[in-house]
Amino acid sequence: MPSTQLDRPRPWTPTTVYATASAQAEPHGRAILDRLAAAGVQDVHLLSGDRLPGLRGADERATYAAAKRTLAVVTSAASKRRPTPIPPSADFAFPIAEGCPGHCQYCYLAGSLTGPPITRAYADLPRILAGLDDVVGTGAVTSGTAERGHEGTTFEASCYTDPLAVEHVTGSLAATVAHFGTHDWPGPVQLRLTTKYDDVDGLLGLPHGGRTRVRASVNVPAVERFEGGTARVAARLRALGRLARDGYPVGLTIAPIMPVEDWRSAYGDLLAAAAAELADVPGLDLTVECITHRFTPKSKEVQLGWYPRTKLDLDESTRTRKHGRFGAVKHVYDKDTMRELRTWFEQALARELPAARYLYWT
Repeated sequence: MPSTQLDRPRPWTPTTVYATASAQAEPHGRAILDRLAAAGVQDVHLLSGDRLPGLRGADERATYAAAKRTLAVVTSAASKRRPTPIPPSADFAFPIAEGCPGHCQYCYLAGSLTGPPITRAYADLPRILAGLDDVVGTGAVTSGTAERGHEGTTFEASCYTDPLAVEHVTGSLAATVAHFGTHDWPGPVQLRLTTKYDDVDGLLGLPHGGRTRVRASVNVPAVERFEGGTARVAARLRALGRLARDGYPVGLTIAPIMPVEDWRSAYGDLLAAAAAELADVPGLDLTVECITHRFTPKSKEVQLGWYPRTKLDLDESTRTRKHGRFGAVKHVYDKDTMRELRTWFEQALARELPAARYLYWT
């Protein structure tokens, strides 16, 4: 499929920026401010303290709109820097940013982040990265396991953000990739991230050392229509191919899987498109992760506040209640639907992408 300008959204540039005093004192924080100046951002507030101003608007939609145009350059609290287990994706998660400029109506972050959905970039990135050595070899998802032990200790950098979406104004992802590729780690490690964007120019040619796996979040057109402000799926696949040819391990995150009309044909076309894009990659290292659509009572409330006219299926009567960690409730598809979806995907993946490692279904 030929590339067009419509495939790629304009790089996200915030309208308003707040930089805390502590962030201004960090070299990486000052580098972010330099990037923002180069991007033409003029409404920059250099705060004298570390408290961000409130951004509440007249209603939920106004608050959402203002927050999505705002970047806060901050430093991390000790609790944020502490790597946290993140099954089934990786051993640990750590933050390089929080929040996302995208407008996905099923947003996984809805209900997970407190307050208005401002995007936060961490100015003390070197301090965050320096703390990762302490947990190498101690994870429970990949570290020491028979199935995934060869991945080493895995670190997820995209739990609460899409790091490629904000790379234009932060430079944090490239710095993190280079750190993972060149740092003298106490054991094998791998950085992992998932993205719905395609501007990978800044990642090509980095000394990644094969220690960063970039996964494209992909879906069918009936679900892609809920993903406002992101790159088109065809463009994400092209970007994934470019990264794979640059030696990166890559992956497909098929999420959120939904049994839309004629879903077998649609997802079959998606897998075929991925196979075609990656067909000529020498030594391809490809993984696949499958995540079905689910929502919590809190995320549903937030999503409907952000997108009151959404056509997203949030009907609890058609779902099964599932209790997660700490008793949290999730609404997932019923057992028969799950079984049907999983059986089809596992057979289709074996047929269309036989070289891929299928990591998990959830």
